[in-house]
Amino acid sequence: MTKRSLWIPIMLAAGVGVVLAAAVSTDYDHSVDFAGYHTYSWLKIQAPDSIWEDRIRHAVDSELSSNGFTMQPADGKASVAAFGSTHTQPRMETFYTGFGGGWRWRGFGDGFATTTVEKTPVGTLVLDIFDSTSKKLIWRGTASDVLSDKPEKNEKKMEKALTEMFKHFPPPPKS
Repeated sequence: MTKRSLWIPIMLAAGVGVVLAAAVSTDYDHSVDFAGYHTYSWLKIQAPDSIWEDRIRHAVDSELSSNGFTMQPADGKASVAAFGSTHTQPRMETFYTGFGGGWRWRGFGDGFATTTVEKTPVGTLVLDIFDSTSKKLIWRGTASDVLSDKPEKNEKKMEKALTEMFKHFPPPPKS
């Protein structure tokens, strides 16, 4: 086996991993010193159902707790809101029959092409943190593609996306 043929499976596996990963981005108010925030309260969680609301709350509470924040039922220095949405995205799959890959492919065979439309769930999670006093948005995290076509993987994908989202939280003070 040549070196080149060894790299092909490795590159394909890496490409699949990139495609399956959630797209995560964060932004924050660069004038805010996050060192002054140690408590938070929930404003609202909006998700497709109460099961996902509980999952989001638990995962966010865990991430904020690991970053030194304490949840208070009311009057936290920061206020947190989460919005999760799902929709289906069509994906076309084509199957070719016959010799040569399909109907008159390169002039060979009498096969046919059959195209079906698969509906793939796509999810987005937006997490906002506000200053409770001024009600000003101070931090936003967004994760898209947090759902897969396998429900048993969805919770792990969301947790992984939130871990990535909070990787550099709280933002460092501006020097």
